[in-house]
Amino acid sequence: MSETVTRESDPDRFEIAAEGVVAGFAEFVDHDGQRVFFHTEIDKSYGGRGLAGRVVAEALTSTRAEGLRVVPVCEFVAKYVAKHPEFNDLVDPVSPAALAAIPH
Repeated sequence: MSETVTRESDPDRFEIAAEGVVAGFAEFVDHDGQRVFFHTEIDKSYGGRGLAGRVVAEALTSTRAEGLRVVPVCEFVAKYVAKHPEFNDLVDPVSPAALAAIPH
């Protein structure tokens, strides 16, 4: 399967496409030098293929390249960084300010 990850805006998110079809995304908001990841979702028809891990890995790598910190509000992103110590240097704890930055 051919998969690509792209950064999109409106809303801000990283999308993963499988064979040209958007299969899921990791949504974020940039706030005060931090990228707050608050929601990750993969379409059920694409479940079990590792796409969530792939989109989050690409999102974290891009965030590092942009010089931003990561706030893992999303449960999946939090679990991912806990299992991948190569991203430990990017992670900030969830704070009231980060939570307040999430669009509703």
